[in-house]
Order: sequence, then structure tokens, then C-alpha cells
Amino acid sequence: MNSSAEPLLDALTTEEKAALCSGGSFWQTRAIERLGIPALLLTDGPHGLRKQAGGADHVGLQASIAATCFPSAAGLACSWNTELLTEVGSALGLEARAEGVHVLLGPGVNIKRHPLGGRNFEYFSEDPFLSGVLAAAWINGLQRQGVGASLKHFAVNNHEHGRMVVDAVLDERTLREIYLPAFEHAIKTARPWTVMCAYNKLNGTYLSENALLLNQILRDEWGFGGLVLSDWGAVNDRVRALQAGMDLEMPTSGEVNTRRILAALASGDLPMATLDQAVVRLLALIDRSQRSPAALPNELPDKLPDNLLETNHALARCAAEQACVLLRNESGRLPLSPSGRIAVIGQLAEDTRYQGSGSSQINPSRLEQPLQAIRDFVDERAHIDFAPGYSVGGQTSDALQAEAYDLLEAADVAVVFLGLPPAYESEGFDREHMHLPSGQLTLLDALLPLADKLVVVLQNGAPVALPFAEQVPAILETYLGGQAGASALARILFGDANPCGKLAETFPLAADDAASAPFFPGGLRQSQYCEALWVGYRYFATAGVPVRYPFGHGLSYTRFEYSDLAVEPGDASSDTAVASVSFSITNTGDRAGAEVAQVYIGQRHPSLPRPARELKHFARLQLEPGQQRRVSLALNRRAFAYWDSGTSAWRAEADIFRIEVGASSADIRLTGQLTLAEGPARRPQPAGLAPYADPASRQFDRAAFEALLGHPVPVPVPARPYHLNSTLGEVQATWLGRQLKNIMAQQAGKTLNDDASESARRMIEAIVEEMPLRNLVTHSEGKLSPGLMRAMIHIMNHDWRKLLRRAPEQAR
Repeated sequence: MNSSAEPLLDALTTEEKAALCSGGSFWQTRAIERLGIPALLLTDGPHGLRKQAGGADHVGLQASIAATCFPSAAGLACSWNTELLTEVGSALGLEARAEGVHVLLGPGVNIKRHPLGGRNFEYFSEDPFLSGVLAAAWINGLQRQGVGASLKHFAVNNHEHGRMVVDAVLDERTLREIYLPAFEHAIKTARPWTVMCAYNKLNGTYLSENALLLNQILRDEWGFGGLVLSDWGAVNDRVRALQAGMDLEMPTSGEVNTRRILAALASGDLPMATLDQAVVRLLALIDRSQRSPAALPNELPDKLPDNLLETNHALARCAAEQACVLLRNESGRLPLSPSGRIAVIGQLAEDTRYQGSGSSQINPSRLEQPLQAIRDFVDERAHIDFAPGYSVGGQTSDALQAEAYDLLEAADVAVVFLGLPPAYESEGFDREHMHLPSGQLTLLDALLPLADKLVVVLQNGAPVALPFAEQVPAILETYLGGQAGASALARILFGDANPCGKLAETFPLAADDAASAPFFPGGLRQSQYCEALWVGYRYFATAGVPVRYPFGHGLSYTRFEYSDLAVEPGDASSDTAVASVSFSITNTGDRAGAEVAQVYIGQRHPSLPRPARELKHFARLQLEPGQQRRVSLALNRRAFAYWDSGTSAWRAEADIFRIEVGASSADIRLTGQLTLAEGPARRPQPAGLAPYADPASRQFDRAAFEALLGHPVPVPVPARPYHLNSTLGEVQATWLGRQLKNIMAQQAGKTLNDDASESARRMIEAIVEEMPLRNLVTHSEGKLSPGLMRAMIHIMNHDWRKLLRRAPEQAR
């Protein structure tokens, strides 16, 4: 027990203990004034501070205070720069502290299983190693300022459709190798103060009450000593959640779940020791949050210093520069000369897309626009013409196209802005396709007769299909660049900054090319992860499937040469230094720049199917022209291991391993090998897994998936009869269900302004459609009682016998 918490625990009444396990309001924990226990303030992140000044909601629709909006995680990850991520985390911590925020809800490290995941912009990568390393750096920066992180969403939360009720079904090995390592690395190396559990189920059990993940893996195996809180409204059964290690329910449910905890204590279903454990963790978090700022050397005053937002704006610009990825640059089209006649085409140049929609939506302290940033950069040295080409929503017309073509014809070069409108990607719903808006594509087709003049700039939160990629000389991916993305872009376009970003995800030719495509996102009630390990580049590189741009890809205005690979065995008995990989990198161009060298490992004769290459280390080097540096990286035993479900342990077999160093997963520059002489011997492959050894065939049928699982695929929860986890969309088939849905839609609609965006409206519609009935009770804080909700479910099921038999109970 935490020593500082013990006296308080003894002084708390049982009712106060139970109450502390639920929020006190939408964003705060509960205070116990008589004992001096303060409320903690939690707010959304992770690429900015979203502290709401007025009304409360969890999807970014209510106004929040002005704060620095950094690039979203999808862009930040392309920097592959841990120092930058630490700086961003630290800057967020300073702003959070100044606003009295104790815990910032981030970062998100869920894996990008498929390019159409609606929240992919908020996650780092398709690769667990890269995601974990970047998350740890961000957490270290944030918590250095005395503000706690909340690592989320734990775990296997990889799409939006049905996220409140869906069951993610996958095998143990895939869970351990793909979906948990990013969490594991961040937990072990950065020690976040809190972890947020996800909405969904994992193999039949809601994450809020999944003892395997929360107690056995997170706490017992990984040594997590902090607090586990729920995502907002993610608690299914409050008592089971406590028993499984989920300490704090957010937001408040009024007294609904407090009464359930007290009833379970009275009946003996919940031991007092289990409740005490959760309360101690909360008290320890409160104690830590109160102590940390005083121990910091640079204590802030009560108000933000005038120059802090300006300083953070400059950092946001630096981050946006490093987030840019130069996808294509034929004949050195970029950088541009800041003179002559330049056409800027595309409405996104005046209405920039700089962040995603949903709970991470920030009210920026200031916002730059690309057109103005370009004009400011070139000043009198160039003539800038602008044509919108399409509307904000992506529609075009003959007149808009003609105007844009006339500008292009008269210009020396044209910068064409293309990207996804907010309505295409948001929390709450998944993307329908990978295509850019048809109006944008029509516009570009109209410009292609003068294609040699074109530079395409992309603004999007996730991969898009690029059918024109081979027809234009230059493509610059800026992702969602935050509030300072425009000036960062101008510096890169004209060569003041060198684009050195590398993709943290694969750009496939088409969405259907992903191995998970036949199973994504799955049904409302069940998503089967039949593709197993074959996620992202692991699949494309192993199956030989062509892609538009591979994982790790990114060009530069300079050139880098790799040489002199040395692979040296280390201490075979050590878990930390099994081998060292060293090589040299030389900047052979005439500009300073950064290169990200990536180390991949592949096993020659594995017992089980393994990817041809997996990222196991990387190094980012800033080099002046002509400069050479020697890189030396240590590889631990885990880098060579796979998860053996039979023994529930990591297994590094005695075998030959390929060591590849590359500029991307498809651009391997140096190749060596290492023989592990010590380790378990290889063994025959288990029956039924042949399709997984040949991913190019994509024969991941039911029989193969069940062989992988080791048991039959579970039957999804049926739609009827209705129950507490039936969604409003499901029960609208009944008259009463339609009334409930209409009431919730009206309530949710009150968060929308008259000028609310299409993405906001789509998000609200999706959230209402997929809201489980249980949440009507907790969100109403008991105004709609549990008994009345059960009675309505009996009515919708036409189960009059149950309704009459339980009438006294349901009246409560």
C-alpha cells in the first residue's frame, strides 16, 4: 500500500470509497472535502490541450480554451524523432500545468490495422516497435512537467464501427506480437501515470473488465503500478471492472455505479480489499499530481507567460516540418525557386486541413493558412496567383477548372493542394474508401496536360489512393500539420527546410490490397482478425504485393550513402545485448539533412510463419554535406523472438537471421546475417497453419483462423432478444426504441452549432446509432434508472411475463 494513502484510506467511509471510483463530473474525479482530497482534472489530448471552458462533451464539439495545436500523431510519427516527441510532450505539459490539468488523455498507440480506420490520424503507426518508442518519448516529456499521461486505448481498438460493443477476436500470438508491444514498451520505459482501457471487447470480454489484460499482463507481467481508468462511457459492469483491475470510471455516472459497488460489498460479491486497492491507486495519483509541480525547477505562475504560446507555436512549426514526407521528386522539381510566377491551386490552401475531428480537436491559439504563408515567404520575389479549383467539400465545376488551368498555363510552376475534407475521417466512423474527393481528382485530370509544372501537396490523416502518382513530378505529404503547418510547408517548398520525414505506415495502391481488407471492420458485434500477423509492411514485404509507397519511405533534397555493415554477436546468455549492428552513413549531397536508417530482422527457417522483415531498431541522423557518421545499435533477444502460445513465452530459436539496414522497408541498402547458436531448436509447424505461411495466397479462411485460435470462432452476440448492450440503432426496429433514439439524437444535437461541420454531424449520428442502452442509464446519472431501463428492454422484447414479474424491482 502507498504509505501516504494509508491514513486517508482508514479515514474514508465505505460510501466515500465507492464514490471515489467514479468521476465527480464530466472531466474531474470526485473530491472528498472533509479529508482534503481534491478533484483531479483530466482533459483530452494528445496533440494539444482540449480543456473545455463551458459545456462538457467528449467528441470535440464544445468550445475549448485556446492552446497550441501540434501535428497529429500520424504526422509526428513520420519524424521518427524521439527528441522531438519529448519536446512536444514537454510543451503540452507546460500548457496543461498552467491550466490546472493533472492528466492529459494520450498518447494513442493502437495499431493501424487497415488504412480506412477512422481514427488512424490519432495513432502513430502500423508498426508496434515504432509506436512504442515514440509514445514513450512523448510520455517522458509530458510527465517531466508534472502532468500525467493516459496511454490509450488498451487494447485492440483498431476501428470505429461498433467500437462500444464489438468483440475483437484474435489469436494470442498476434495479440502479443502486433497489438500489445507498443503499450508494453511505453509502460516499461516511460511509466505513464494512467492507462485508459478501450470500449471494445477482446475475445469475448469487455476491456473494462478484462482481467487478463488489466491484472495479469499490465500489472503482474509488465509491472504497471499506476491507475487504470475507463474511456468515457466504456464501463459495462462496474463491479466486474473493479475485480478486473479497472480503478476509475469516467465520466461520472451519478450514484448509479456507487450504489452497485455498495450492493456488491454487502452481498459479498466484491471484497473490500479489491475496492481499497482501487482507491489507493487513485489516492496515489492525486498525491503524485500534487507533489510533482513543486519538485520542478521551472515552476510556472498561475497564468501562462505571454511568450509560451509563441514559443510552442515555433515548436509546432518545427514538428510540422519534420512530419512532412517527400513522396516523389522527379528531376528535382522541389525545392522551388522563390521567384517567377507561381500558381497556388486548391481551396485547402485557404481553408487548410490541419487536425482531425473528434475528442482530439483543438482550438488553436493561432492558425496559419498555406496561401498566405507562401506569399509571406516569397514576398516581392515572386508573383502568386490563386485559384480555388474546388469547394471546401471537394466539389468542382467547369468554371473552377478553367480558372485553375488558365493560371497554370501562365505560371512557371503550380502548387496544387489536395486532401481529405473533415467529413471523410473522424472519430466515430471509419472511412468508406481511400479516394480523394472526386472533384479534386477531376480538377487534377484537367491540369495533367501541363503535368511537368505540378507539385502536389497532400493534407490528410491517413493514406489516400494516388492514381496520378506517376504523372506528376513531385508529391509532398504533409499529413495534418497543426496550427503552424503552413509556414513549415512554405519553408520546405522553397528549400529553407529539408523534408526528412519517413512514412510510419504503408500507402497501398488500393484499400483492398491490405490483408485485413476482407475482415475490416467486421460486423457490429464481432471483428475477426483473420489476417493475424499480416498487418502493414509485414504483409506487403512478405507477400511481394506492390504498394504505392512503402513503410519507412521518404525522400530528401540531399542523398545518403550506406556502407560498412558489421554484425557482431554479443553475449548469448544476455537478454539485452545479443548482437550489435553497426554501419556508416554519409551525406553525399550538397544540403544538410536527416536520414532515418531502419534495421529489419527476418528469420531464415522459423518454426512458425514469420514476416520476411520486421523493424527492430532505427537511428535518425542529422548530417551536414559530406559528413559521415558511424551508427552502432544493440539488439536484444526479444528482437529475434516470436511469441510461443504453447508456452506463453517469447521464443528466440537457434537459427540464421537476416539483418537488413534500409532507407525504407523496400529500400534495403545493407544486408548481413547473425547465427543464434543458443536457443530452443526449431520444430515442425502445427497443422492447419499453412495459409499463414503463404500470405500471398490470402487464404485466411475459417478453418485456418480456427487452427490459429486453437478453438472454434465464437458465435457473435445475437441482435435479439434486446439487452443492455443492444445499441440504439438495433432497437430502433421497435416503436419504443425509435423514441429512445430520437431523444438521444435531440440531446446530442444540442452540442451542435447551426454552422456545425458535416464531420461533426456524421460523428454525432454514428455515436447515437451505436450507443448501447446501458449508457443511457450512466449518462443520465441515474435519471433513467436501471430498473426502468430493464423494463423498457422487456417491452421491446415483448416479454410481458418478465415485465410483470419484476415490476417492483424495475420501479427502483
